[in-house]
Amino acid sequence: MIWRLAAASLIAAGLAGLSGCALLTPPQTQAGRDAPPVELAAPVELVDVPFFAQADYECGPAALATALGAAGIAIRPEALTEQVYLPARRGSLQAEMLATARRHGALAVRLPPTLVALLRELSAGHPVVVLQNLGLSFAPRWHYAVLVGHDLAARELLLRSGTNAREVMGLSTFEHTWARGGHWAFVVRPPGQLPLTATETELTAATVAFERVATAEAAQRAYDAALLRWPDNLTLAIGTGNARAAAGDLAGAAQRFETAAIRHASAAAWINLAEMRLQLAQLPSATAAAERAVAASEAEPAWRDAALQSLARVTAAAKR
Repeated sequence: MIWRLAAASLIAAGLAGLSGCALLTPPQTQAGRDAPPVELAAPVELVDVPFFAQADYECGPAALATALGAAGIAIRPEALTEQVYLPARRGSLQAEMLATARRHGALAVRLPPTLVALLRELSAGHPVVVLQNLGLSFAPRWHYAVLVGHDLAARELLLRSGTNAREVMGLSTFEHTWARGGHWAFVVRPPGQLPLTATETELTAATVAFERVATAEAAQRAYDAALLRWPDNLTLAIGTGNARAAAGDLAGAAQRFETAAIRHASAAAWINLAEMRLQLAQLPSATAAAERAVAASEAEPAWRDAALQSLARVTAAAKR
């Protein structure tokens, strides 16, 4: 549990309401009954996912340690408590859950707000961290758990949750609690491996955020994998160059920036290419790239000053 905002009587009322509303089939569960996904028919249980029984209110550290362990990063909840747990609120914020996973070397990516996305991740072997509200909207009882299995024929999900290593929860009940948690879920993967269902927007944002705290080599693996899936994404294309530059591979960075600049006619990519060629002492090529950056900035005025400054640096270097 993250924090309790209600008196015991309200929590009891919330639980009573939960059991009552579970009788009404929520929309995504109903859609799955009406047209069950054939590719998800086989039951799944990720038995190798670790389990950590949570301390009071500390479901966040326990769930995150579980997800990191499944991604090959062994850590105990106690080592995460100070990073994600807020004593004043008796809980963990979503942003800190994502940020802490990234600081420990994992790519943490939010998933689409659909049950099918969660089920597809499980079928791909990826446990999913979910945020549930086990109370009501006016008396929330927030809780992080980790999905580790599904059995659609039985209409059940399996979770690492609280002090229960294998909680069996009805699909309808889960959807109600997850909906009240804002349909919030994420997957933790090692750099170079991707969630199956993450959108281009979410994966791009997650990779950029990961780069800020990751080693250059890990960022490079993350960007390369993401760009392989979405080869037309300019942010990812530039990111592959930035990661190589940070790792000291200036020639590799220049090649990536050149590919991005030509493919996207991007002023930013031309600027980066000019800077790499300048550092490589390739002055004629650096000048040509800087001139292309200035030309491209006519259609991208936000990059105009940076392009002119890049050209000035290259020109000055050529005169020395």
